Order: sequence, then structure tokens, then C-alpha cells
Amino acid sequence: MSNNLPKVAWIGLGIMGSPMSENLIKAGYDVTGHTLEQAKIDRLVAAGGTGAGSVAEAVRDADVVITMVPASPQVEAIAYGPDGILENARPGALLIDMSSITPQTSVDLAKNAKDKGIRVLDAPVSGGEAGAVEAVLSIMVGGGQSDFDEAQPILRALGRTIVLCGPHGSGQTVKAANQLIVAVNIQACAEAVVFLEKSGVDLAAALDVLNGGLAGSTVLTRKKDNFLKRDFAPGFRIDLHHKDMGIVTDAARNVGAALPVGAVVAQLVSSLRAQGDGGLDHSALLRSVERLSGRPVQA
Repeated sequence: MSNNLPKVAWIGLGIMGSPMSENLIKAGYDVTGHTLEQAKIDRLVAAGGTGAGSVAEAVRDADVVITMVPASPQVEAIAYGPDGILENARPGALLIDMSSITPQTSVDLAKNAKDKGIRVLDAPVSGGEAGAVEAVLSIMVGGGQSDFDEAQPILRALGRTIVLCGPHGSGQTVKAANQLIVAVNIQACAEAVVFLEKSGVDLAAALDVLNGGLAGSTVLTRKKDNFLKRDFAPGFRIDLHHKDMGIVTDAARNVGAALPVGAVVAQLVSSLRAQGDGGLDHSALLRSVERLSGRPVQA
């Protein structure tokens, strides 16, 4: 390990956090990780990282702390309290929260961390599991320019498109907009798939030609096989997209922006979750359209 690179603590080794932390190890960083499941810590150790038994232990000697957990409550749980990041990281450390949470949670975290001499960036990502594995994520950042500049080498090991969007919370606002666009896009693709199949068209051929024109999208490229194979193993769970649609509808209401189509898709995501599909990939919005169209849905 190169001694001149900052020491990194990584909290949260899930579908996104595991491959991302491993990409940092590949880039030469010394990574100490903690997460709730021991098997995930073991995976990090096998990849060349160091395991930690607690948040406090993980962050104690870190120059940079990166968090990647599901939602605002988990960010608050690991950040605050006697065993949290703010009480145990050293003053001057840089905390990069890559979770997708409410913009206000990010603003509050930055303010509270400042009292401890800890700098914060909100840096949520887009690109899903594949983007995390391939290190081609889009990373939308909120915070100060100098902290962003300092974080750049680390972020470049994780993603391809890295943009400072404004002050604290701005990264989360842009991520919320991202989730709105993705959900509406998946829903439109799902409706097209059922329409095409019920019309007797070769679905694979149709999706290929559609993806070559104006209807083409990263969503269609990434999710085409999910639709074709009805493979809904989670890259990004409906449960999490449900959470994100709540963030964007709430944030839009706060600023007085109307989301008429977004509101409908938020309800479709919610209904899919209510039908027990919350653990499936968000491409499973197809199942909702199938049910509405009277098609048999695979168990």
C-alpha cells in the first residue's frame, strides 16, 4: 500500500459499497471497512482491505471516511452518538457521504460535523451495481470547492462523471432528480415491453432498434436483459427507489415544483412494494404493468 495516499474508512458494504471499496483498494488505497454483516467485512479483507468491528474503530485513524448506507436514518445512526463518526473521527478528516438521502439531512450533517472540525461532502451516485463494479458511476457532489478538489482522486477511482453541483445538499437534490428520471424511464420501457409482447413482436429485435434511436437510453441499455429474461435480481431494489421517490416528491413540494408524471410513477413503485416485490430490481416495474394488463406474472 502506498503510504502517501490518504487512509480511508468505508462504512456500508452493500450492493454498491462492496465493489466501490474494492475499486479503491485496487487503486492503492488503504481501506478499513465496517458494515453490519460479517460476511461483507470478510469479503473486503479478502480483497486486501482491513476489517473493523465498529464504526468508531474503522474511522479512528482515517483521513477520509466514506459512507454508503441505505437512507437518512442509517446515515444519522452511523454519524451521531458516542459511537458515531463525528465523535470518533479525527478533526480535519473528510467525510464523504455517498448514500442517497434527503438534502436536508446532508445540510444538517455538514453543519454538525463542522463543530467537530470534520469536513463533509454529499456525493450520491448513479449507475447502479454495474456502474459501481466497472467504476463508471456518475457522482453528483455538494459541498466546498477545496474539499471537492481534495476528494477528486478518490472519486475518480469510483466513477467517470464527477461534478460539484453546489453547496451542501446539492448533490442529493441532483440525485433526487436522477431517480425521478430513472423511474419514469423504466416505467415507460416496461409499458413498451408489454405493448410489444401483446402485439406479437420479437421483443429482442424491437428493443435493439428502439435503443438505437431517440428512445434509446442508459436505462434501456442496462435493463434490456432484465426485461427480456424477467430477471429481477436486485442491482437497485424497489424498496430503495420507493424511498427515493419519497425524497423527490417531498423536496419538489418544498420548492413548489409540480411532478405530475413523477407522482404517478411514485405510486406505481409504492404499489409494487405493497405487492411484495420490494426486494426486486427496479426493472420489476414491468411486473406492475403485466398485472394491470392481465398478463400472468411469474412467481
